[in-house]
Amino acid sequence: MKDKQFPRTEIAGVSVSRMIIGTNWLLGWSHTGKAADKRITDRYQSPESFFPVLEAYAQYGIDTIMGPISDTPRMVEAIRYAEKKLGIKYIIVDTPIINVDDTDEARAEARAAIHKSAEIGSTFCLLHHSSAEQLVNKNTATMDRLDDYTKMIREEGMLPGLSAHMPELILYSDANGYDIETYIQIYNCVGFLMQIEVETVASIINNAKKPVMTIKSMGAGRTTPYVGLNFSWNTIRPCDMVTVGCFTPEEVHEDVEISLAALEHRFPNFERRSSPNNKQAVLNRNEKYDNVVMNGVEDK
Repeated sequence: MKDKQFPRTEIAGVSVSRMIIGTNWLLGWSHTGKAADKRITDRYQSPESFFPVLEAYAQYGIDTIMGPISDTPRMVEAIRYAEKKLGIKYIIVDTPIINVDDTDEARAEARAAIHKSAEIGSTFCLLHHSSAEQLVNKNTATMDRLDDYTKMIREEGMLPGLSAHMPELILYSDANGYDIETYIQIYNCVGFLMQIEVETVASIINNAKKPVMTIKSMGAGRTTPYVGLNFSWNTIRPCDMVTVGCFTPEEVHEDVEISLAALEHRFPNFERRSSPNNKQAVLNRNEKYDNVVMNGVEDK
């Protein structure tokens, strides 16, 4: 265990780590292209291959993991393997894709998918945005039949929430008092996949009635961790969370240090990026300045 444990918050009385383990960079959804997707899936196939990344998060007490986990058996197997090896229990935030058609057959399918989420031990069940957004009626500012699905989630012993690519979902849910305990919302400094201005989404998050799990903090690699994570941590509330997906254990350690530094309002302790020539003009080719750029301390 690392000495420094990551801060936590509470959702409906459940303690969760404020950094949430993202799964896109473990399951093959890079948001960049097929080549990157293949690089991920080639690396992560067996429970043993996932373990070093999950172990790295666990060293900081980061035990909350998000994704369509009940739909991806190899992720379930990886979680079970890590739980046994590490002696911990993961808090699963499952985002199942369900059939929300207004028929008896579709409701039976939805109930089966929600039951599957409970079977894998999910604490939270948040309707995937591709399902939840089909219920939105912008004219009436409502989500028709949402209560059908939150009731199913409660009956299975899980806490209901919404994955909201559309920021309206938070507004409509809060306004109508739907049975929702937490939200997922896309939020990053470059506006990647965000449907409205960053400032407006920031306002929605900061005024939400329930804690918000932000996702895509680095815009799927479109901004650096230092820029993306500093923006996220410094513009959300203490009750909110940031989901961070990593491809390697080294990325986990780097992103955690950047995040802790942001929360502690200090400069992170990390190495300068590699370059063919690190002694560039900005440093006047003087070795005595090598530590200044990254650590803010000049060797005497």
